[in-house]
Amino acid sequence: MNNLLISSSPHIWRGLSTNKIMYLVVVALLFPTGAGIYFFGYHAIWIIVSSVITAVVTELVIKKLRRKKFVMDGSAVITGLLFALILPPRIPIWMVVVGSVFCIAVAKEAFGGLGYNIFNPALAGRAFMTVCFPGEMTTWILPSFFGSDAVTGATPLGESFTWEMDKLTLYKNLFIGNRAGSLGETSVMLILIGAILLLAFKVIDWRIPVFYLGTVALGSFLLGEDVIFQLLAGGLMLGAFFMATDYVTSPVTANGRIVFGVGAGLLTVAIRYFGAMPEGVCFSILLMNAFTPLIDRYIKPKPYGYVRMRKKEVKAGQS
Repeated sequence: MNNLLISSSPHIWRGLSTNKIMYLVVVALLFPTGAGIYFFGYHAIWIIVSSVITAVVTELVIKKLRRKKFVMDGSAVITGLLFALILPPRIPIWMVVVGSVFCIAVAKEAFGGLGYNIFNPALAGRAFMTVCFPGEMTTWILPSFFGSDAVTGATPLGESFTWEMDKLTLYKNLFIGNRAGSLGETSVMLILIGAILLLAFKVIDWRIPVFYLGTVALGSFLLGEDVIFQLLAGGLMLGAFFMATDYVTSPVTANGRIVFGVGAGLLTVAIRYFGAMPEGVCFSILLMNAFTPLIDRYIKPKPYGYVRMRKKEVKAGQS
């Protein structure tokens, strides 16, 4: 007689372990990473390497201090890489190290480690850096194409940004990545290639990015803004596909993810249009991270086979 194995859900496994998922995300992130190195020069490599190494070492040290087993599952690598990609291309390396330590030690391990953190660690690190180093976090350079000369310039969403050519050329530059911005947010084309890879392997769910981008598009249209420009500019694409879809800090249900995406989109439009900051992706996702437990609490799937009893049937049963 065969033994019956009783275990907790989930009972269906698609063949993707945590390690495989993490490293698939790393592979997908290599596309915007390559764009950052190409457009902003070799200093970008030092930012990425220092951020990733610091994240891994910090997690190792914290695990030892907490007397927990350190597992190289790739989550620290993703946090370090994502954090590097949302930093200005010429930020000092020592600031990168400080921010990366905060991402792991405070935003992740202080909550209990992988699976317990409330906020996206990389975005929490960016918010921390924006408060601590506002000057360095708002200093942008134009693409230098492996060159060492750094020419400062405004990001497309900045008030001082000007464009003297036609809109089609502007859209083309925004799509390819030939513009000022954070290290890995400029090339929409390569971000989408990485996103398609994740969607093809079903690593991320389509609902959050689709409803996030759709809400931003609709809100921008209603406010009279250039919809294409609002979608291509800033860190919206990187945030929608690689930040908002984080398993730990986003809702678990399909309907909950729709609410999450719509909420993040509304907050992004509100911050961009009414706020003092030109970009709202970071704080919109962090705010929706805070609402995720509430969304999961009130938006629950109906149990299989569940039939809601009518009031008459309940009264008849009681009598």
